[in-house]
Amino acid sequence: MPEALLIILAYMIGSIPTAVWISKHFFGIDIRDYGSGNAGATNTYRVLGSKWGTIVMIVDMLKGVIATSLYITLPYYTVLSHEVDRTNMMIGLGLAAVLGHIFPIWANFKGGKGVATLFGMILAIQPIVAASCVGVFLIVLYLTRFVSLSSILSSVAFAVFILFIFNDDVQLYRIFSVAVALMVILTHQKNINRIIKGTESKVPILKHRDRRRQKRREEL
Repeated sequence: MPEALLIILAYMIGSIPTAVWISKHFFGIDIRDYGSGNAGATNTYRVLGSKWGTIVMIVDMLKGVIATSLYITLPYYTVLSHEVDRTNMMIGLGLAAVLGHIFPIWANFKGGKGVATLFGMILAIQPIVAASCVGVFLIVLYLTRFVSLSSILSSVAFAVFILFIFNDDVQLYRIFSVAVALMVILTHQKNINRIIKGTESKVPILKHRDRRRQKRREEL
């Protein structure tokens, strides 16, 4: 079946280990040997800095967008009246890419947590919802500088948007939104524990704001 071949191709695309290849090619290290040990954007921010973390995040998002959009190669799913089937197919393709990111065949099946690729998948399926989730992510990141917490809360917001605000009527998509929130929370248990303990690393942004706050504290 052509659908099965596309699912396999989506997994292969998701398996591209962006952080691993960048860390090895430009820095001569394996990103998985440092920081949290994950081959994702958050750990790249910690270990290699914001520039490379941003590059990894963008590429990993594009993996989700491209893999999820493979449905366009099958004419059946491009017909307007087949919207439910198209959405279901896109979910299948996107999940295959996310699975590839978490268990990449090109990197000994040890990858990242799949949040950026998952976002790319949502962006391909429903751009407005994706933009809303980005808004939540950026607000939380600005206030806390925790990428992990931003990812968790934006995934929870995704479920809220689908179930209540946009009230999407595709049943599989509704179930998927809840599963996403649960998956992100479960895969970030260590991050949650570090946040509670006050040992979670913050991304190197808004340094001037932090310096101003520190200066105010010292003046007081």
